[in-house]
Amino acid sequence: MKRNNLFFYLFFLTCLIHAQEMPQLSLGAMNRLENFPSQFIKSRHVDVWLPPNYDTTQKYAVLYMHDGQMLFDSLLTWNHQEWQVDETMGALMREHKIQNTLVVAIWNNGADRISEYLPNGIFENVSTSIQADFSQKYCNNLGAQGDAYLQFVVEELKPYIDAHYATYTDAAHTFMMGSSMGGLISINALVKYPEVFGGVACLSTAWLSMITPHYEFPMATFSFLIDQLSYSTSKIYMDYGTGESDADYEATQSFIHTIIRNKDYPEAHLNFKVFENDGHNEKAWSGRLAIPLQFLLQKD
Repeated sequence: MKRNNLFFYLFFLTCLIHAQEMPQLSLGAMNRLENFPSQFIKSRHVDVWLPPNYDTTQKYAVLYMHDGQMLFDSLLTWNHQEWQVDETMGALMREHKIQNTLVVAIWNNGADRISEYLPNGIFENVSTSIQADFSQKYCNNLGAQGDAYLQFVVEELKPYIDAHYATYTDAAHTFMMGSSMGGLISINALVKYPEVFGGVACLSTAWLSMITPHYEFPMATFSFLIDQLSYSTSKIYMDYGTGESDADYEATQSFIHTIIRNKDYPEAHLNFKVFENDGHNEKAWSGRLAIPLQFLLQKD
């Protein structure tokens, strides 16, 4: 093995080993559901964050978050950045700005991440040649598994969480949040399961507008949301920055906002924001995390 190849092999092996360690938290406690099984997708770790003074005699809202290994401890992440979920959630609860909430941090499955976060209804509305090319380049030839991933969350993971933790089980207390492709699958959760989720937050959503030809995926997304997203009482938060790849999202995101507003959602249920110079990374998302948390989880 060449020296450079050996270096990168050891680097990624080190990242993999660290990724299996439990995050070091500033606030709260963590339970790990190791290799949580599924009949729909590959098994993966799920980390359940419990707020300080978690009390089984009370009831808690639940926030399901994607890319679970990136949320709590920058010493364990591939880019040494994190969302600072425990610090932000803990502070907001301590200040009584949000309701008491558990965070269910669902790990992505590495090479299958794009496939699992890609809604079937969007993928199936691009040409077969684009499907084949995209699937080969980004999805290990698996195509879209977004619907299967959401089935895992709704039919397998959520019942387990509700059975083993002190949770409210209704939509008014059940939420989902993700960034980039995690934002895309989060809005799809509201399309597929509006009766399950009381709100979603989509940060720096990857609308796939950079895929050649540049119009097919955005057009498929527009058609999908126009046809499939129905008005519900759920809340929708969306944002993007103007730095890094987020700068390319403005046109697509603006049209998405128009589509959603035309669904007759009251303005109180929508929150669309732009953050000047914010990039496409965990540091940027951690810096504004309190905003969608307060929007979704405001106290009754």
